[in-house]
Amino acid sequence: MLNFKSEILQILKERDFIYQGTNIEQLDQLCAKKSIVGYIGFDATAKSLQVGNLSAIMLLRWLQKLGHTPVVLVGGGTSRVGDPSFRQVARPIMSLEQISENINGISKVFSKILNFQSGSNKALFVNNADWLIELKYIDFLRDYGCHFTVNRMLSFESIKLRLEKEEPLSFLEFNYMIMQAYDFYYLNKNFGCILQMGGSDQWGNIVNGVELTRRLIGVEVFGLTQPLVTNANGQKMGKTADGAIWLNPDMCAPFGYWQFWRNTDDRDVVKYLKKFTELSLNEIGKIAELKGEEVNEGKKILADEATALLHGKDVLAEIHETAKSLFGQEGGNNTAVSTISFEESKLPCPLADLFVFSGLCNSKGDFKRLVSGNGLSFQGKIVSNPNITITKDDFSDNTVLLSLGKKKHLKIIKN
Repeated sequence: MLNFKSEILQILKERDFIYQGTNIEQLDQLCAKKSIVGYIGFDATAKSLQVGNLSAIMLLRWLQKLGHTPVVLVGGGTSRVGDPSFRQVARPIMSLEQISENINGISKVFSKILNFQSGSNKALFVNNADWLIELKYIDFLRDYGCHFTVNRMLSFESIKLRLEKEEPLSFLEFNYMIMQAYDFYYLNKNFGCILQMGGSDQWGNIVNGVELTRRLIGVEVFGLTQPLVTNANGQKMGKTADGAIWLNPDMCAPFGYWQFWRNTDDRDVVKYLKKFTELSLNEIGKIAELKGEEVNEGKKILADEATALLHGKDVLAEIHETAKSLFGQEGGNNTAVSTISFEESKLPCPLADLFVFSGLCNSKGDFKRLVSGNGLSFQGKIVSNPNITITKDDFSDNTVLLSLGKKKHLKIIKN
């Protein structure tokens, strides 16, 4: 890969954020000369983003940190259709109320990681419902549909895989890539945005936006994708069948979030430090030299840095105390029982969700495995049924006691 002239692309390269790019040499020249505007889109498919979305948010953070302007695009419009990229089945159609609620939920995380308040390159937050919903369908087809060929659209890997497996692809989904391409054109025309970023699965959608903008107004814009983030076992990070690690604290407590990073596979520590922290490559290089049990120190640094970035440094002292009492780390007192809060509005919920939220289990799959081995207790009784649902009535004096084995206990306080 090229040695870049611009600081932004060089840093993204060094931290393994770059997979593919359109006319990347010209983009490099522009970034070296001036500040640019770049965006990433996030569809509102859930009430919180997942840890799998974090690498995209880090792209925007680096963009802003190095003097460029990041744009967060939420898909209030495109969420009504659903991105078919690399999906075997269509996404469920959501109600407008659901989409609105999800947008409110996912919006909370961005202000923690990006600066929307001040500076010449303060982040922008836009919703594509503001322009997509106003489009007249016949006019849209006539003015923009003519720039897309079905042949070209079928050539993209995300669509080819769906068709090869003979999975149905609805006409509604087929329109998604045209809508996303229009987003890029609109953002360029109205905000001067010249760069769209995303995961490698978005390559086809991004290329369509680049080509549409060039055809309509003769402007050269650029696309940049990052590699799919996987763990050492080859699984897509944060989006396993075992359950998501959510970014909003009401869906995954800061301690549970910290535990997720603390339990990182030894083989992934350096990769995750590059992607999900701002530690210098020098510092990461020193951690990379750790061997055996020493790697645990690298995991603690990863957990601290990633958690502080999302939840703030103030939560770390309490997290460390909880870890000491729960796991006996650093000479902690095993007899103490730490507490974390859980919103009453989330009840009723599966007991599995409560254990994952607490950090005692890494995922729903982990919960099931521990239940099958009689390794978990609820209110002092061994959990034998993995499908238990917890209600408000299960809380005695607003608390319940969760246990992992005989020595690791955590109280959940309902508030």
